[in-house]
Amino acid sequence: MSAALRLFDLAGADDGLRFSPNCWRTRLALAHKGLGVETIAWRFTEKDAIAQSGQGKVPVLVDGDKWLHESWDIAEYLEDNYPDGPSLFGCAQGRATARFINQWSSEILHPAVARVVVPDIPAVLHEKDRDYFRTTREAAFGRTFEALAAERDEALAALDRTLGVMRSVLAKQSFVAGAAPAYADHAIFGAFQWARVISPVKLTAPDDPVSAWVDRMLDAYDGLARSAKRVGRA
Repeated sequence: MSAALRLFDLAGADDGLRFSPNCWRTRLALAHKGLGVETIAWRFTEKDAIAQSGQGKVPVLVDGDKWLHESWDIAEYLEDNYPDGPSLFGCAQGRATARFINQWSSEILHPAVARVVVPDIPAVLHEKDRDYFRTTREAAFGRTFEALAAERDEALAALDRTLGVMRSVLAKQSFVAGAAPAYADHAIFGAFQWARVISPVKLTAPDDPVSAWVDRMLDAYDGLARSAKRVGRA
């Protein structure tokens, strides 16, 4: 087990509130590999702290003198440089399939979830991040947070449609990757953990196969995700 790994992990005003979907991908990948890591609370306006990575977003993983960013690139690095732990992908074909799922999650699922949960985020941000977050996100969405909040029912309906194929798959198998979780699951679950940590809104119905999968992911890796601090809860 490595004790040298450090992960810059997005936090709210409360250091313990860690809500980035991409950081959760990396935290689950590290747990899957059995690797210890020191997580460092980081905030949107603390660009200088991760300047050595050559960019301004998290996750950023530091391994000795290596500064890595982008959750997918970090996953590939962990797979290739820590081969003694369980594989994140299973095989070359599994890696290629996980890359597709990772990209689908980033380009399709994350925006759909964001329309639901983003209006809840400013209330829990550190004061120094609030103006930055509102300015950048409202520009990206082309509407105010208040307008997004008013459209939440529509956003939930759109998300439900987005999850249709995933729902069909999970009605027949326990995890996206099959009988046990792997990086394909991490890539998708990060979005659900994002919502679970930051918002009181339920993304899926209790009897939805996706909800059952979320519960299984919460229990994975000794309950790492289930034990995470949530808004309004310890």
